[in-house]
Amino acid sequence: MKGLILSGGFGTRLRPLTYSQQKQLIPVANKPILFYVIEDLIEAGIKDICIIVGPNKNQVIETVNSISWDANIKFIEQSQPLGIAHAIKISRDFLDGDSFIMYLGDNILKEGVVNHVKDFQNSDCEGSILLTNVENPKDFGIAVLNEDDEVVKVIEKPQNPPSNLAVIGVYLFGSKILDAVDELKPSSRGQLEITDAIQWLIDNGHTVKSSFVNHWWKDTGKPEDILHANRLILDDIDSDNKGKVIESEIRGRVQVGKDTAINNNSMVKGPAKIGENCKISDSCIGPYTSIGNNCEIIGSEIEDSVILDGASVKNSGRIIDSLIGRNVKIFKKSGLPEGKRFVIGDNSEVGI
Repeated sequence: MKGLILSGGFGTRLRPLTYSQQKQLIPVANKPILFYVIEDLIEAGIKDICIIVGPNKNQVIETVNSISWDANIKFIEQSQPLGIAHAIKISRDFLDGDSFIMYLGDNILKEGVVNHVKDFQNSDCEGSILLTNVENPKDFGIAVLNEDDEVVKVIEKPQNPPSNLAVIGVYLFGSKILDAVDELKPSSRGQLEITDAIQWLIDNGHTVKSSFVNHWWKDTGKPEDILHANRLILDDIDSDNKGKVIESEIRGRVQVGKDTAINNNSMVKGPAKIGENCKISDSCIGPYTSIGNNCEIIGSEIEDSVILDGASVKNSGRIIDSLIGRNVKIFKKSGLPEGKRFVIGDNSEVGI
């Protein structure tokens, strides 16, 4: 079985961060979201993986290739975001008629996909879609099942949802899905929709089974989703201190990277994760906070936040529920008159 990961798109809901980096590379608990997906596929025994790239393609390729993976990974460019089914269409040569799992690269599943892959391989179905119950079914593709839990209909973001079973971003397919995508016409969004491809399988007599998510799942498409996923993953970490703690205190489960110094009456409350080569001084960090590599936090409080590599936060009071990009500098400016000065990217949100 092969693996197909989608790591394209513009990530407009995560701007301004996604002006400079691909959304699937934003870290959760100091690991790019895309890496969780790759690890899930390898854990399921999948050794041939193709990643669909779009904007910032070189950044994705460079980041993935910086790790020695136990898999053969190749890349295919999707020049325009023409739909999930279109990603399958352009991967025809890679798939070569084999069954495969398709995983959207901005999704995180606590349970991984091992059992879902095994169940599909032991079936004679042409498709299997992962489902979970949601409170807002109008915002998702929704599945309707028969008494055997087989999918009989898939509807994209219905105004009157027939169920609350949302189709999440993990799909398993046999070779017939290639016939389906060849028959599709672009939707009103100008895309080849995966829900239409699944419906084609059903309408043409092929069985599509359902597979239910047993633990948490996150689509990390918005800043609040990144923060929530960070909390969920930090809940499962163990303590591991490779840094130096001088006249300071660590409480609870905290991971600290090498060459990081925590000093001058600082406090780190777990669960929290601090990267390598950081300086934490006269500050309170956590809980539920991830700080990347090469960061400097001086005279500040940071809680329930994700701080990316190279950020500097100095004398900035209390910061909560924040997603702070790479090499950002936040500091208190002295002098009169007092006021607030901003340099802020397009489509940003600032709470004062």
